[in-house]
Amino acid sequence: MIERATQGATTRDAMTGGGRVAGPVPDRASLRAAALAHLARFGTTRAGLAQVLERSVQRWARRAAEAGAPADDVAARVGPLGRAIAQVVDEMVALGAVDDAAFAGSRARSLTRTGRSRRAVQAHLAARGVEAELVGSVLDETLGARGQEGAEMELGAALVFARRRRAGPFAPPGADDDGAVRRRKVLEAMARAGFGRATAEAALDMDPAEAEDRIIRMKTT
Repeated sequence: MIERATQGATTRDAMTGGGRVAGPVPDRASLRAAALAHLARFGTTRAGLAQVLERSVQRWARRAAEAGAPADDVAARVGPLGRAIAQVVDEMVALGAVDDAAFAGSRARSLTRTGRSRRAVQAHLAARGVEAELVGSVLDETLGARGQEGAEMELGAALVFARRRRAGPFAPPGADDDGAVRRRKVLEAMARAGFGRATAEAALDMDPAEAEDRIIRMKTT
C-alpha cells in the first residue's frame, strides 16, 4: 500500500512538474500555444506543424520517464494527445495561419531564385509534407508549366547555380573553364542538383551579359 502510494506520488511529481523536471502534462491549450508561438516565427505546412507538436509531446514524455514516471502512465497521458494535435492543426488551417498552397508557392519561388532546380524544389516540398498533387499544381502556377515558361525559369535557376560555382559565364578571368575535366565536374554537380543536361549545358555556354540579364528577369518575375 505504501509502495503504491509512493509510486503515485512519483508519477504526479514527474508528470505535473512537482519535481520541476517534466513540467506540466501537455494538453490542447498548451499545444495551441506552442503552435501559435511556432507560427509567429516560421511558415510551415499541416504536416510540419503536426511534427512540431508531436516532438513537443515526445520531449515531455522523455522528461517524465527520466523523472521516474512509470512507462504505462506516460503512455496513457501521451496517447490521447494525437487527437488534440490534429484539432490544433485543423484550427490553425481554419484561421489561415497554415496554408500548404501558399507555403509551397512562396518556398518554390525563393528556392528557385537561389539556384534550386524544379526537381530539387519538388523534393523539398514533398519532404515538408505537401501532397504530391498540390506540389505539381503549385509548381506549374509558380514556375510555369513544363513548356517554354517553365524552361526559362529552370534555365534561370541553373544560371544562379553556375554563378555560385563560378562556372561557365561566371568563371573568373583567365580561368580554364572550358577545360574538359572542370566542365565535366560542373555538369555532374548540376545533374546531382536536378538540372537536365541540356539546361546545364545551355547555362554554361551562355554569354555573360545575357546570363546576368536572365537571372535578373527570373528573380523579378
